[in-house]
Amino acid sequence: MKLYNYFRSSASWRVRIALALKGLDYDYAPIHLVKNEQSSGSFAERQPSHLVPALELDDGQWLSQSMAILEYLDETHPEPPLLPAGALARAQVRALAQDIGCDIHPINNLRVLRYLKNELGQEQAAVDRWYRHWVATGLAIVEKRLAATAGQFCFGDTPGLADCVLVPQIYNAQRFECPLDDYPTVMRINAACLALAAFANTHPSACPDAA
Repeated sequence: MKLYNYFRSSASWRVRIALALKGLDYDYAPIHLVKNEQSSGSFAERQPSHLVPALELDDGQWLSQSMAILEYLDETHPEPPLLPAGALARAQVRALAQDIGCDIHPINNLRVLRYLKNELGQEQAAVDRWYRHWVATGLAIVEKRLAATAGQFCFGDTPGLADCVLVPQIYNAQRFECPLDDYPTVMRINAACLALAAFANTHPSACPDAA
């Protein structure tokens, strides 16, 4: 497999974590978003959205959208599982992951922030305020939801799908200097995850294209 990704992309890191948790080997293919490498060449031809991550399978098929890739990996390589047993538990984990992946990340990713600044003429301070507002709004929900599901990790005592999504979001929040003291459960789980090799060894600072 080949993973097309950018070291600071939180969606890309989700997939790197899942691949590491499952012990799967892959080729690392960097796509530098700040340099707009996603918008030209063979990557842009194969990836209509011009977004990372994209996972090229051994047979040449391409997968996109991090959450779809995570579920594909769980279905094709079920051990260790990213989702718990039981329909209710799985729905709870998916909801928690989507609180981050659907309600925080999409309105705070690079292309949105660029549009706010370059097309709508917002000052950087206003863009940062936008970012921090949606992080605070979203993490307040995540903190409450974790009260019902958390053990050592987001759902019980085994890292899974929700942890793959949470940790990259906290990394980005820290980069933007978001206040995080109001989310003690979130931060406890983040620390527990980063103590594991699957999270630490895939950290953006450990990536080949880190700069």
